Amino acid sequence: MNEEFVAERIAKLRTQKGVSARDMSLSMGQADNYINNIENRKSLPSFSAFFYICQYLGVTPKEFFDMDAQNPGMLGELMDEAKHLNNNALTHLLGVVREMRE
Repeated sequence: MNEEFVAERIAKLRTQKGVSARDMSLSMGQADNYINNIENRKSLPSFSAFFYICQYLGVTPKEFFDMDAQNPGMLGELMDEAKHLNNNALTHLLGVVREMRE
């Protein structure tokens, strides 16, 4: 993990959310170029700002650093919904997901 990963991950998750770097910066109460500077590797967010960025993007810090998760926000939503399914529905969902991976 390095500055490049953080910059690229923020850009990817922000794009998936469909928001511009400027709008995200302003929504966070920062200067309009705040996220742009992070994505261009000119700066890194503070620890507290990183948590706020994760919250804004709808991911946990763990999901942020999970390089295998292509869309951690949606994956989190799926997991939240799956928690409410009965055993039969979960078995069916698992079968569908396995079939889609083939």
